[in-house]
Amino acid sequence: MELRDKNGLTEKEFLALYKPGNYPRPSVTADNVIFAMDGSDWRLLLIKRGGHPCLGMWALPGGFSNPNETVDEAAARELAEETGIEGLHLEQLGLFSTPGRDPRTWVMTCAFISITDMSDITASDDADDAHWFKIAIENNNTLVLTYDDMILSAKFDITQSNPWGTDHFRITSNNGFAFDHAEIILKAIFKLRNMGYNI
Repeated sequence: MELRDKNGLTEKEFLALYKPGNYPRPSVTADNVIFAMDGSDWRLLLIKRGGHPCLGMWALPGGFSNPNETVDEAAARELAEETGIEGLHLEQLGLFSTPGRDPRTWVMTCAFISITDMSDITASDDADDAHWFKIAIENNNTLVLTYDDMILSAKFDITQSNPWGTDHFRITSNNGFAFDHAEIILKAIFKLRNMGYNI
């Protein structure tokens, strides 16, 4: 005997009547927070956006997930397409879904984290440039990333902290970071700190 819902429908009947267009659906992206050590300095891989929105700003390597792939596969594909880096173990950092985080539409991103050796990178696809930026947290409230004479910065407040390392951040000023990527980077840095890394 087939199960029926409160409307008397079997699952087959329900699915035949279901209209996905009746419900708003988000787009889904994957972004990569890739760290490396350069002597005693921590570095972070960023790409310069070659298209709108946030044209010319610095972002985490990433992009939209396609319907025929998982977000894990999208993360690896986008990292390879934009920087040439392949074969990293990418661990999920978290889901970022603040309304309005992307000006195009409703977009949620699944962020991934990895630590690797500093390697040569090649900006391609929709990345105009790519570099390993030196990382610093100044005055316990400012994220600063530097490469040559480029300086990116974001001031922040920690809005919630707990023993599981799920700190939440509010960015109060942003100089050069695309989207909410400063927040994602901070989440990754504090996760590594909670794991015992001196970053």
